[in-house]
Amino acid sequence: MEEKEKVKENLQVVVFPWLAMGHLIPFFHLSKSLAQKGHKVWFVSTPRNLTKIPKIPPHLSSLLNLVTLTFPRKIPNLPLNAESAAEVPFAAQSLLKQAFDSLEPALADFLQSSKPDWIIYDYASHWIHSRAAELGISRAYFALFNAAWLSFLGPPLDLINGLDGRSSAEDYTVVPKWIPFESRLAYRYHEIATNIDREIDMSITNDSVRFGIALDESEVIAVKSRPEFEPEWFDLLGKLYRRPVIPVGFLPPVVEEDDDDVDWLGIKDFLDEQKEKSVAYVALGTEATLTREQLTELAFGLELSELPFLWVIRNSLDMLPGGFLDRVKGRGRVYVGWAPQVRILSHDSVGGFLTHCGWNSVVEGLGHGRVLVLFPMVNDQGINARVLSEKGVGVEIPRDEFDGSFSRDSVAESVRLAMVDDSGELMRIKANEMKGLFGVGDGNEFHLNQFIDFLK
Repeated sequence: MEEKEKVKENLQVVVFPWLAMGHLIPFFHLSKSLAQKGHKVWFVSTPRNLTKIPKIPPHLSSLLNLVTLTFPRKIPNLPLNAESAAEVPFAAQSLLKQAFDSLEPALADFLQSSKPDWIIYDYASHWIHSRAAELGISRAYFALFNAAWLSFLGPPLDLINGLDGRSSAEDYTVVPKWIPFESRLAYRYHEIATNIDREIDMSITNDSVRFGIALDESEVIAVKSRPEFEPEWFDLLGKLYRRPVIPVGFLPPVVEEDDDDVDWLGIKDFLDEQKEKSVAYVALGTEATLTREQLTELAFGLELSELPFLWVIRNSLDMLPGGFLDRVKGRGRVYVGWAPQVRILSHDSVGGFLTHCGWNSVVEGLGHGRVLVLFPMVNDQGINARVLSEKGVGVEIPRDEFDGSFSRDSVAESVRLAMVDDSGELMRIKANEMKGLFGVGDGNEFHLNQFIDFLK
């Protein structure tokens, strides 16, 4: 009996995220948290992705292990060396899922040899449950989404069997029938149409079925959120899923100090020159790409706002309007490529965050009390924007419901409302209050410990 209890106290866990940086990083954060509490963790992914995650602290090297699965190179039309969602055009994400599915035999072999107590997996791994069950391995689905979006998704069996009654983009623009209380939780047409078009590929399992199986075959569902932020949605999830739904907290990232980070030093010089809470930080994620027209309107909107800004873009500077950089010189800076977002948001001169509303970015922004300017594009982002708007911590940039178009004036007005206008003061106060909920602290640690106790 004593030996059995000892095994429970020292878990062995395999962690297997989907191939996107927005999934890899929080899954790695969870892995590190497990290792810090004495549990052995194998973090499994492909070669290029494993080079992009943070370094393992030396004191955890014996507990946190990286496991490489060789990535297939026989998927027609998949870009050469592409191993993550950011390296594949949004319209071709099905190719990446096809490659991901081909990892099943290699992962099954590793599970057979390692025989962990648990596997913590992502939504895309619809095939993992049967392999794990055969080996007597417990299964936990780690959802990197808030409880509101998971509720909008609906009952797992309906997703698997296609009984949720939604087949067109229009079906997602209304509040689902299973939400029993008053809500505005629905997509705009332009936010969901791209996702629906992407689901047409019949050669692979679609995302709705993947989510349904991931949820239905798990023994516990871990949610990257807290009931203190969205109590009504956590209550509904428990009824929809009929299995343990455990918040793990927001897993707020800790600011990593690195004085040798050349990318940061240049950005820091610019931020140091600005007044406290005066800068609008602009970053719209890595998966969806702005059109030239959208980029132009956004640029002119930032210029018209007359506020300092730091804008991180994936496109080259050639996509910007002629003369833009000269006109905003000294007040605005455009940075191309990857930027240290958490360090930027932690800087005292940053006051607002114009974001695509990816949940990780939202957590990072509110974790530092930054008021949000909401510009959702794909995936869960539209629903996130509705939730954040209802909570009073951000303002959406007005856009055409159908095609998503917007004006430079609406950008300027939204940024100014969020950051400086008197009418936005309450919103700024509420966003600042979110630091205690979303930031590093005892509350998030409490929820994480509750989840680990469940695994034990």
